[in-house]
Amino acid sequence: MTNQNNSRAIALGSDHAGFELKQSIKDLLIGQGLSVEDFGTFSLDSCDYPDYGRKVAEAVSSGAFKKGILVCGSGVGISIVANKVRNIRAALVGEVEAAVLSRQHNDANVLCLAGRTTSAALAADIIAAWLSTEFEGGRHQKRIDKIEHSRAGEDHQF
Repeated sequence: MTNQNNSRAIALGSDHAGFELKQSIKDLLIGQGLSVEDFGTFSLDSCDYPDYGRKVAEAVSSGAFKKGILVCGSGVGISIVANKVRNIRAALVGEVEAAVLSRQHNDANVLCLAGRTTSAALAADIIAAWLSTEFEGGRHQKRIDKIEHSRAGEDHQF
């Protein structure tokens, strides 16, 4: 895997329906000087999105990567898979404003995109906004804590 503490390293993955957009994203990120670890898939051959969604989510959850980007046909399936992994807040985003809010309010650490409906140009705009936006913390941190506690099955009063 890529440098563990490199905040400029992105974990990237897709299924076959997201493969072409993932390749475009990979080229974009590398062109911007970011380090990218591609977890697959590596072709248009039919495959199962949970395999790749889980790999990226686990790489981010482990701390090997600060952020990940996933692509499947609709973005829905791969976001569901990623959100099953502890400490992952995957956001399915289809517009720039949602990308910004997912970072500011939700501290999203995995960005999910719809390969069948998101153009490479829109993906580039979404990614630029998502990567450049910081988590606001404050009142939003309490909400993030609630998410993480509920995943752990912990019974906490807030």
